[in-house]
Amino acid sequence: MALIHSFESSGNKLFRYRGQIPVALFAMAIPVIYFTDYTYISKDFALALIIASVLITLHGFIIRAYAIGTTPKGTSGRNRTEQVAESLNVSGIYSIVRHPLYLGNYLMWAGILVFTFNIYFIIIASLLFWLYYERIMFAEERFLEKKFGNEYLDWSKKVPAFLPAFGKFKKATVPFSFKTILRREYSGVVATALSFAFIDLLRIYFITGRFEWNRLSVYVLGATIIIALILRTLKHNDLLNEEGRS
Repeated sequence: MALIHSFESSGNKLFRYRGQIPVALFAMAIPVIYFTDYTYISKDFALALIIASVLITLHGFIIRAYAIGTTPKGTSGRNRTEQVAESLNVSGIYSIVRHPLYLGNYLMWAGILVFTFNIYFIIIASLLFWLYYERIMFAEERFLEKKFGNEYLDWSKKVPAFLPAFGKFKKATVPFSFKTILRREYSGVVATALSFAFIDLLRIYFITGRFEWNRLSVYVLGATIIIALILRTLKHNDLLNEEGRS
């Protein structure tokens, strides 16, 4: 098998299992937190890292929200288990970066990585993210190139894959839909809140030898779960659906 076909094949396989990455990060975080020496981290520095981690994750959410909230039905980037696209989306955030959802994912995870206070974990996990998603992005772009031909090639030559070129921005062809965000993103918010709470509780346990449930991270997780259950109920009763949206 030619290398280009090997990359495409492995990228399609990895695409189907990309949802398992958070599970791997949970498993990796346990020994990382256990062996991290927190005694040298001052309270002020720890607070700065916590604020930075939340802000980084929030930026990831904003990027994902804008991409999803301005993406019409049937365009690239809305598929889950296989490569699907009825038309090519080249406006809005897709006018400045070809893979905004993956950029948003990375920033969300990067914030969680920073929350561990371990620089080595941040670097290693970031490298693993790139190795994993590079194949996925390659497979997606091969699919789009085959389906849309020169239309895709002309767009891809002008727009960077991962680092946004803000000067190239073109207004989205569809208006932003907050309802779409509520319908599609609540599970990701819960997973992120769970990640922060997991790291926070585990760190306190390894330091003090006991779990302390009276933590802000636990309260935030509880609130997001309640909100997610409400949104899930609304979704299943078709109260969050919109015509022309995925």
